[in-house]
Amino acid sequence: MADLDIPAARQLIDGAWVAAVDGEELPVLDPATRESIQAVPRSTAVDVDRAVAAARRAAPAWAATNPSERGAILRRWADLIAANVETLAEYEARDVGKPRSGGRLNMYITHGIIDYFAGAADKLTGVTLPTRTPDYFGYTRPEPYGVCAVVLPWNVPAVLTAANVAPALAAGNTVVLKPSEVAPLSPFALAELASRAGLPPGVLNVVTGLGPEAGTALTGHPDVDHISFVGSTGTGRAVMRAAAENLVPVKLELGGKSPNVVFADADLDTAIPAIVASITENAGQNCYAGSRLLVEESIRAEVVERVAAGMAAIRTGSWDQDLDMGPLISQAQYERVRGFLAEAPGYGARLVTGGDPATEQLGPGWFVAPTVFDQVESGMRLVREEVFGPVLAVQGFTGVTEAVTLMNETDFGLLSCIWTTDVSRALRVAGQARSGQVTVNQFHDAGVIGFPFNMQKESGFSRGGGYAALREYTQEKAVSVRLIDRPSA
Repeated sequence: MADLDIPAARQLIDGAWVAAVDGEELPVLDPATRESIQAVPRSTAVDVDRAVAAARRAAPAWAATNPSERGAILRRWADLIAANVETLAEYEARDVGKPRSGGRLNMYITHGIIDYFAGAADKLTGVTLPTRTPDYFGYTRPEPYGVCAVVLPWNVPAVLTAANVAPALAAGNTVVLKPSEVAPLSPFALAELASRAGLPPGVLNVVTGLGPEAGTALTGHPDVDHISFVGSTGTGRAVMRAAAENLVPVKLELGGKSPNVVFADADLDTAIPAIVASITENAGQNCYAGSRLLVEESIRAEVVERVAAGMAAIRTGSWDQDLDMGPLISQAQYERVRGFLAEAPGYGARLVTGGDPATEQLGPGWFVAPTVFDQVESGMRLVREEVFGPVLAVQGFTGVTEAVTLMNETDFGLLSCIWTTDVSRALRVAGQARSGQVTVNQFHDAGVIGFPFNMQKESGFSRGGGYAALREYTQEKAVSVRLIDRPSA
């Protein structure tokens, strides 16, 4: 196992770990103890300029690198991740606050994503085009954009790093990555392993810093050719405005308010544990979290009772206790979630379980108990806004028409999960779902390789996930050739 101690208060620029130009630092806190783990640089526009310049210098040679060689480097990167899973899992788990097992799972997913794009690097092809006469030849070729800016949130930093950086690199782009200053340690560790795998200096650069400083400087930088942003819808709008100023393409993965839609014929023994996990995994801090539960009225009482029992049984603790759920990431997120908990009963929602901060018995961390509210109405903030915590809102329905109406009655369109043993009904409801992803009798995309991470409405737009991600990070060039007969010698 390699030594993965990342130099404190350093950022990766042009293959070297360097301090921020002005020397300022930011603490990274353990959400379970509120104690500092390590300091990272408070990168500013000057640091971003250096990183973008390094990426620009490295871009021509990396784009010209044999795609099979690019794939080989990515595969060595994946192999190093596999060899260091436990160390990486600790970085991720402690940084974000999730159980160690959650950090380990994230690293297995991270490894799988990078390994997938290692294999895809030399499979990216154009097409030949039909011509009106044999005197012409037409074809397309996919080409990298150049310098890609990637700005990520704090909830699943390793997976999001892989999902955005790996296809960009496989397609021949260079990258400037800005992970969240709240949880940057696993992206830093992954970048170090990428360097050890043979990634040339400047191909992948990592800066930290605050969003209004480093993030704004990166997304508004005139020498960036493509922007990928994962985060809130509000910030996504700001990123789009910045991209418009420089006329660069942008990929947005934003919020979600995903429903589990449970019909009366559903296999509840399978559905209930999945529903509980969908809102407690990572303490509900996932864009696709199953934060809405829509239940057919004939089974509503039973489902609410069983889900509440499952939520109440969730064991909560620090990352190293490796239980079922950890704390929220920060004081700001803790206060936000507590605001929803305090407000909901006043609007008529019935608290079934949870609802308390859960800090007295767990210490100083930002812990919130898994919570279920029944009898919520569509106009409530609890139903319409992204809570980003372990808080579930339950609504009842009668019949398919009402189920579809409630399922789509949100500004977001990320994921819809349908629970029924009626295949025809499942397919009809899936076809009517206004979301980029639909799953049936499972939560999310387990079991499907290369499942596209698509979205609609205010959840953003993306061709992320699977082979289509390579298209996201390439631009198509069309070439037409007139074939001229050369005179005989």
